[in-house]
Amino acid sequence: MSEIGLRERKKQRMYQVVSDIAIRLFLEKGFDAVSVAEVAAAAEISKPTLFRYFPAKEDLVLYRIADHEGEAARVVTEAEGEPVEALRRHFLEGLERSDPVTGLNDDPRVLAFHELLYGTPSLVARAYAHQERAEAALAEVLGGDLDARLAAGQIMAVRRILAMENWRRIAAGERVADVRPDAVAAAERAFGRLAAGLPPRVRAGRPGSDTE
Repeated sequence: MSEIGLRERKKQRMYQVVSDIAIRLFLEKGFDAVSVAEVAAAAEISKPTLFRYFPAKEDLVLYRIADHEGEAARVVTEAEGEPVEALRRHFLEGLERSDPVTGLNDDPRVLAFHELLYGTPSLVARAYAHQERAEAALAEVLGGDLDARLAAGQIMAVRRILAMENWRRIAAGERVADVRPDAVAAAERAFGRLAAGLPPRVRAGRPGSDTE
């Protein structure tokens, strides 16, 4: 068991180290200007080894947000009460601690990463696939039917648009302290409207079909 644990820790450390090296190079030179071979050389591994860990060049960047892929589904699964309310609280807590995933963070490294991510078309496309998987996971825990899929799509869109608006304002030079009140108010409005518009069964997190 300990050997398995050690191997897993070494594997995760490799992911982290190679991703960090790649992102540093991409930030210095631009995503398209850096080859996979250059990343592999900087990480002191072979290209085949790199591709075993990261099947696509874009995955070197997306690894940094990979943990968030199933986040909405986890929040709903672990919550007591209505799913949208749990997700609302989770987003507001993220705003309070300036979680980068909410867009409300002015750390220069976070801003540089977001600029790299949203300013590179191939990364935007890869991030969309990440979004689709997150949406599918959320839909599954909401019941898996059409109503659940529609609800998951709306929820993920609300989270994404709120975060993008916060990031846009911070990137334009506004201070976190000045943006936060608006960000909280916008999140309260958005999640409130979202909850009001969902079918009662999905809003309550119950599988099955509505008969109301």
